[in-house]
Amino acid sequence: MICPNRSHPTLHPFEMMKPPLMEFDMSHLVETMAYVGQTPWHGLGNCLPAGQPVEVWQREAGLDWSIQEAEVLFNTAADAIHIRAHSDAKVLYRSDTLAPLSVVSSRYQVVQPQEVLHFYNDLVHAGGFELETAGVLKGGRKLWALARTGQGTQVKGQDQVNAYLLLATSCDGTLCTTAQFTSVRVVCNNTLQFVVGREGGGVKVPHSTRFDPKLVKESLGIGLSAWDRFIVDIKQLANRPISPGEAKQYFSDVLREPVMASPDDPVSRAMQQVTSLYAGEGRGALLPGSRGTAWGLLNAVTEYVDHRRRSRSQDHRLDSAWFGQGAQLKENALKHALLLLN
Repeated sequence: MICPNRSHPTLHPFEMMKPPLMEFDMSHLVETMAYVGQTPWHGLGNCLPAGQPVEVWQREAGLDWSIQEAEVLFNTAADAIHIRAHSDAKVLYRSDTLAPLSVVSSRYQVVQPQEVLHFYNDLVHAGGFELETAGVLKGGRKLWALARTGQGTQVKGQDQVNAYLLLATSCDGTLCTTAQFTSVRVVCNNTLQFVVGREGGGVKVPHSTRFDPKLVKESLGIGLSAWDRFIVDIKQLANRPISPGEAKQYFSDVLREPVMASPDDPVSRAMQQVTSLYAGEGRGALLPGSRGTAWGLLNAVTEYVDHRRRSRSQDHRLDSAWFGQGAQLKENALKHALLLLN
């Protein structure tokens, strides 16, 4: 399915999470979502034409509610009702359904759903950005919006990599409000945070601090200077040939596993997966810039994290790949790949 009035349908990173060997019923995990372009992997969400105002995104993405606060009350008597208040904590709940979201510290600074979308307002109108997906996970406990920056490059041949800006937050303390640039390799929908290893990987605002969109954008450096440096790096990776011994050592370093001394040594599932992906099983693994190169090594790890790594559910896979252990594994993979250029 392609939305109407869309002249250049693209794949966005939310589609990357569909694993090739298994399926999940996500209807109870993806609360609401809106998107531009091709239908996401889970088949849910409201398809929008390009160029919609923030107010439309807010409604169609299910972000047209607010996070309300209430005091925490508890009963001190086992056989009677004796209610007292806990002044150091508060309950967060949805304004529309009144569903509770979390109990947090009284100092917790809330980022409202509307703020997530309005963060992109000036970037869309003046910066050439285009919102591609936004939505709600886990009943409203996690919110995100993703925009294509308009920047892109061909690494080698038809191997296209595009730049996105992701803003995500939570209201249960599991995630700082995080703004980060993310690259997407189109041929396989692998994501890689492209400032990792150089400047710390975006901007994170703890919920003990008020979220200031202007300061976050200034800290990010919307000029995308990091993108220019990133494409130089990945093009060098695509031109760096790799011997079988180097590939074995690379995966060993990234996965923090010992190098196999003989073919009879036990091999972890992760090592089996990344080795097979690099050898040709991975999407795009046989492209000229990937086959037998450091770029191919890096993409074997990112495809493993984004598509193959075991996960309890798809929202856990997404959370891990963007913010959790999966993101850390990709950061480690990029760091070791760049060491091969020295």
